[in-house]
Amino acid sequence: MELFFLLLLVVIMATALGSGFPVAFALPGSAIITVALAALCGYLFTGNPDAYFTHGGPVQWLSAGVTNFRGVYWEVERDTLIAIPLFIFMGIMLQRSRIAEDLLVTMAQLFGPMPGGLGISVVLVGALLAATTGIVGATVVAMGLISLPAMLRNNYSHSLATGTISASGTLGQIIPPSIVLIILADQLASATDQASSARKALYKESTGELSMPSAFDVSSTSAGEMFLGALIPGLILVGIYVTYIAVLAFFRPKLAPAVPYEGKYDWAFALRVLLILVPPLALIFVVLGSIIMGVATVNQAGSIGAAGALIMAGYRLCEGNKRTYWPVCLAVLSLLAILVVVQTNPINIRNISTPSDEFWLVVAVIAVGTFLFSLLWSGWRVFKVENTLNMVMLETAKTTSLVFIILLGAAMLTAAFRAFGGEELVKDFLTGLPGGFWGQFFIVMLVIFILGFFLDFIEIAVVVVPIVAPILLADPSANVTAVWLGVMIGLNIQTSFLTPPFGFALFYLRGVAPAIVKTVSMYKGVIAFIGLQLTALVIVAFNPQLVNYLPQRVSLTSETAPPPINPRLQHCIEKSLFQTYRENQSAFTQAISRVNALDLSILPQSLQNDLKESFTKAGGTFALVGDVEKASAEIDNRADAYRPLHSEVRSIEKSIRDIEERIKGLNITLGRNQRADDTDQDAINSLKAQIGALRAEQEKLKASIPSIWSEKNKEFVSLLNKEKIARQKYRRNVDNAYEPVRETIQIIEDDKKLETLETDLKALESVVATKPFAEAVEVVAKVIQDVRGIAGNRSIRSPLSKVRRSLRGRTPDRDKASAELAKAISAFEKERTWRKTASESLLQDLKEYEATIRYNIGLRMQPKIPDDQAIALAGCAANHRDISLNF
Repeated sequence: MELFFLLLLVVIMATALGSGFPVAFALPGSAIITVALAALCGYLFTGNPDAYFTHGGPVQWLSAGVTNFRGVYWEVERDTLIAIPLFIFMGIMLQRSRIAEDLLVTMAQLFGPMPGGLGISVVLVGALLAATTGIVGATVVAMGLISLPAMLRNNYSHSLATGTISASGTLGQIIPPSIVLIILADQLASATDQASSARKALYKESTGELSMPSAFDVSSTSAGEMFLGALIPGLILVGIYVTYIAVLAFFRPKLAPAVPYEGKYDWAFALRVLLILVPPLALIFVVLGSIIMGVATVNQAGSIGAAGALIMAGYRLCEGNKRTYWPVCLAVLSLLAILVVVQTNPINIRNISTPSDEFWLVVAVIAVGTFLFSLLWSGWRVFKVENTLNMVMLETAKTTSLVFIILLGAAMLTAAFRAFGGEELVKDFLTGLPGGFWGQFFIVMLVIFILGFFLDFIEIAVVVVPIVAPILLADPSANVTAVWLGVMIGLNIQTSFLTPPFGFALFYLRGVAPAIVKTVSMYKGVIAFIGLQLTALVIVAFNPQLVNYLPQRVSLTSETAPPPINPRLQHCIEKSLFQTYRENQSAFTQAISRVNALDLSILPQSLQNDLKESFTKAGGTFALVGDVEKASAEIDNRADAYRPLHSEVRSIEKSIRDIEERIKGLNITLGRNQRADDTDQDAINSLKAQIGALRAEQEKLKASIPSIWSEKNKEFVSLLNKEKIARQKYRRNVDNAYEPVRETIQIIEDDKKLETLETDLKALESVVATKPFAEAVEVVAKVIQDVRGIAGNRSIRSPLSKVRRSLRGRTPDRDKASAELAKAISAFEKERTWRKTASESLLQDLKEYEATIRYNIGLRMQPKIPDDQAIALAGCAANHRDISLNF
């Protein structure tokens, strides 16, 4: 019965959408109707409303709906959706203020004289509008009204003209900032949590170990990372479009003839081009650049974009006015002033202490006030001119409400789909496909592509992604990143605007195209661009670096970058460092030999021992690297022969686990029937027969596991453990080879800090001898606190602590305190003596040695990876790594 209600859910949803019922109500409505019918039938026929649900029942479904509602509106961690209305406002404001129109006209004049130039200008403007508006309908309509008549007048092919405009308008779906990328990031954030849990469970079942190494976990994503990941694929898609039009115009110039510009290419034209192109380009740079450079979050960047669009609209709608550019000039000057303040003297109101701080605070307040005034002035202009602000706010509210209602409705639909066991069916279907991950991925992409013929991008993103993404992300054989998967789905979803019969870009263009342009021509025109989009999809699929590199680079070079000791980074760090060791082993060996020859006798014995041991470990690094590489080579040599057996057995074991789950479900149903008042013995016997048949099938599967599996698995696991132990030895070795050197240098350098304590320390003699005990304890405690800030303070701090203990309590003892103080002063003088000598004779050599090994042997102990190494590391981390043999 669960399958019946699952099918009913899909049929009701498809019927509602096909009949034109609003999506925002079709999704939750189909879920509500199906859940209500299932609960009613369960109550009427079995007395239990939960009977026809695979998971939970109507109460649990309702609870899931409330949880989803709370997740969208109240979870602090899920604040990415706040950016949606901000970017929608930005896009509609730029479209309503006719800035998009200016861009189209200017680019057409600039590129028109070359063959296919008008079409190329449409693509480039589409890319610019995608990075500023991101709203397909507005972009297609604007370009259809302005560019299509010009292209038709100049004898452009109807199919090429309409296809170019439709395809260019859809670029806003993949070029950031994009609403679909924000929604995908939100959906993938929860999908990665589910995938992580599934992968941990798989690791536990496969290996028997309770915890999975964090290096094997699924990494999550954010809207900012999605923006970064989609940037290069979006530009590649633009390049493919431009190349196609240019090549077509070269071989068939009649389809896309040159359009000569009637004016002159003089300084006045150049100035006009700059005035029209620079502001949108500057806005794009500020919005995306602030995200890429880590200056702003996606929400903050959305606010920047909304404010920038308002200021731009303020001068564009008032052209010809004497004070047209005053608000934007005030805004630019105030931003420059704020930038100067930030770079010259960063403001911290709590730490204002000097006249200079006060001056810069006043400058900052004036600059911020001026910017706010320019923003309000621009807003007042937009409000007064053609009631633009009211119209933009109304459209923003409508679009945002639509998006959020669909999000909530899709969450209800997805919860119902899971309640009837749909997720398990999809999972079993996908995991049962041949070809492993890529077979599953191809089917998912194909399904999304076909759904694009009938559904909008939001519906696909919020209904399909939560179901299939956890399955794909959990697969350790591909180990794909959530960013890559999101961008691939985004590129695929983009085709939904072009694919007939419900290609929305075609509808938008049909509404503004003249009657001379036939609908058939429009359908023919988009076929080539659909093919180009699929080509881009294939390119990105087989080159994950195009997506992953930018997010990895920004993450690893940012101020909040993970430290080098992070487990996720070790594979790539060691791959790079092992190459460095091979290339520079002689230089490292010479540096180690030089420090081994140093006279360390002036140091305390403990430091001598630690340093000598660290030098020995540094010299042993290369042998340990050899052990790691040898162990890795053994795994690589055995992996190809072992992988088919591993895949076969893990597939069988998965089938066994699936059958066990089905048996558990049947046992639950059997228990319900046995407890029912009107016990149906035939039904009970049928359930027992099913359970028996499944048990037999389970035993048959267990018997099908090859007899050599146990031995081969044990051998390969032994190799994996051997490599794991070799890497652990290497990591412990390099940590211990570097840390004593750094600590010794810090101890010697802190001699200057130690010198400043001499007066206070010797003054304690009179304090201990004469001051009241409470006061003396306070003074000693302050000196101890100062001593704590000095490296290698134990020999001084320990007797000082005994001084403090001797002076407090029920029976204070001044004599004992004085004796301990004398020990502290003696230790102080010894420390001063050897540190001063070491500073003169050892410090420089140790610092040179530390600088030599800092970013190789000592890299794991650094707080941050150097930018040059981080950039190289990003290239390695951008690739997907098969980790399935560890499971």
